[in-house]
Amino acid sequence: MKQYFITGTDTEVGKTYVTSHLLKSAAALGKSTLGYKPIAAGCDNIEGNWVNEDAASLHAASSITVSIKEVNPIALLPPIAPHIAAKEAGVALSAEAIIEGLHHLQRYSPDILLMEGAGGWQLPLSDDTFLSDVVASLEMDVILVVGMKLGCLNHALLTAKAMQQQGINLVGWVANDITGCMSRYDENLATLQHALPAPLLLEIPFQQEPSAEALQRVIQKLC
Repeated sequence: MKQYFITGTDTEVGKTYVTSHLLKSAAALGKSTLGYKPIAAGCDNIEGNWVNEDAASLHAASSITVSIKEVNPIALLPPIAPHIAAKEAGVALSAEAIIEGLHHLQRYSPDILLMEGAGGWQLPLSDDTFLSDVVASLEMDVILVVGMKLGCLNHALLTAKAMQQQGINLVGWVANDITGCMSRYDENLATLQHALPAPLLLEIPFQQEPSAEALQRVIQKLC
């Protein structure tokens, strides 16, 4: 079994989009897959159940049949910082609960398991604990989704530096054009290719689906 943690340079940079596509591409290559979104904030009432849209995407993209609760054990209602939403709901965001949820999914023995974070790399779970601490304790390899927009150089390089300081293995990154109007896009992409300590795995053009061939090449590298 291969497992990776998917993080981003910020919220709304395409983590779920990338994770879902990787899960579906792996399944198309005959791999069994599971997505895991341990913490999600912002839910809609669907047939009497509170469901997070991102978690629902990972649930639908997974080839192994599990419940949405298994994919997303901690679903918080307001679309705000999870540790604040959890405090308001009287819920503790513990490393133990996140790890327990991961171990539960591991028992299904998927060929590839992708755990998606929330927000960026340094997501607070409490006043003194971060989701990145949990990833480091699990020694998970990480894929970074870079939202290509003004400011992404700083965000991406600071994120990579923080990972390096925590002993994280950044296996690669994805360039996701989220605005379609980034000035000097090619030059910024080249800067990141030179400066980030990991290879560019995939480039996603603005409002375009990544090609099946490109996704399959990524899966072949990861598996």
